[in-house]
Amino acid sequence: MEKKLFVGSLSFNTTEDALRDLFSQAGTVESVAIIVDRNTGRSKGFGFVEMSSSEEAEKAKEMFNGKELDGRTIMVDEARPMEKKPFRPRGGFDRPNRRDNY
Repeated sequence: MEKKLFVGSLSFNTTEDALRDLFSQAGTVESVAIIVDRNTGRSKGFGFVEMSSSEEAEKAKEMFNGKELDGRTIMVDEARPMEKKPFRPRGGFDRPNRRDNY
């Protein structure tokens, strides 16, 4: 098992410090990251916790998967590598200028 865990169904009020405190009961926490929306700065309701060993990660998964944190039942699982997303151009529509239609 990997050392990095996915933590889902987090309350929007859960902080990285609260997550670190919880997971430190299972061992040494190397890093904690709650993912936030870049436009609003609000939590997206999930994050990642990296433990110092795969044994501690497995212990944390067993201890906290299905447990309650800040009023929500959290889901803890092994983090999967991020999939490469296809390129999507950003911006406006590809249409002629309105003045050209008159």
